[in-house]
Amino acid sequence: MKKLILVGILGAALAAVGVTTTRAAAQGMDKAMTLGTIHLARAVMVDGKTLAAGTYQLRLTMDHPKPAAGESPDSEQFVEFLKAGTIVARDVATVVSKADIGAIGKGDPAPAPGTAKIEMLKGNDYIRVWVNKDGTHYLLHLPVAG
Repeated sequence: MKKLILVGILGAALAAVGVTTTRAAAQGMDKAMTLGTIHLARAVMVDGKTLAAGTYQLRLTMDHPKPAAGESPDSEQFVEFLKAGTIVARDVATVVSKADIGAIGKGDPAPAPGTAKIEMLKGNDYIRVWVNKDGTHYLLHLPVAG
């Protein structure tokens, strides 16, 4: 009888540890990840507001906007723009895998892993912020502020 009780206690303890570990892992998934630091030479529009030229830290959130019909739920994620540690803007980035970036980039060389590239697009109406974080590419297309 004592063995049966000890086995039950041990089983309950292991189950509790498993639940705690699972919760901790899930909570870790909710944290934002730093993508890098960029410098915008011109003011742009982000989420309908003007973002002044300057240096910003980009932080990827785990929030995903509702996917468009036929799109993967992981094809877009929110990115926050931080200035002096404060969130000043937030927009949606297109997420592209290393395997798919060749078709998206259309021959344009991707930034090296761990770096970003800022480009004025044809017509000078949009700035593309292209971040390569560990082989996953994050693309933001921001209208130039008027």
